[in-house]
Amino acid sequence: MSKIGNKPINIEESVEVEISNALVNVKGPEGELTVNIPKEITATRVDKDILFQRLSEAKKVRSLHGLIRSLVANAVLGVTKPWEKTLEVVGTGYRVKLKGKNLVFEVGYSHPVEFHEVQGLTYIVDGNKVTISGIDKQLVGEVAHKVKSIRKPDPYKGKGIRYSGELIRLKPGKKAKTA
Repeated sequence: MSKIGNKPINIEESVEVEISNALVNVKGPEGELTVNIPKEITATRVDKDILFQRLSEAKKVRSLHGLIRSLVANAVLGVTKPWEKTLEVVGTGYRVKLKGKNLVFEVGYSHPVEFHEVQGLTYIVDGNKVTISGIDKQLVGEVAHKVKSIRKPDPYKGKGIRYSGELIRLKPGKKAKTA
């Protein structure tokens, strides 16, 4: 019995949901998303809710039950209010700029690093903070991780690109020998 998979998804009035054979299409004020559903999972619409059932009790199907329900729930939330991830660029001389629709990072390399626009996402630069937003939660998280991997936080000084509010545990430096 999947606790997450059995929970119904409540649909707001501003969201339209179409369920076909292997697809759930979600339309809202912010955009449109499609989620693929494996043949072992069925989706049904009951009034303002979507319910998911699995057709077998195999371990793989049980694990997919909760996953598919979560993916559709994230799609329903994303088309009403976009998902956001905020990153901070920390370090002396470290900067981020918006050049057209691309992000340009100056993070201690001999050259500026340009991060190209990803379709369906918007970037907002405010000082040394970058906010990545879009309707697809998976895509927002994936792109935020790629941006962070341009210059991961240094374990000794904490310089680099990190998620807003992320705590970086600093290592102690070399200790002087006591004679």
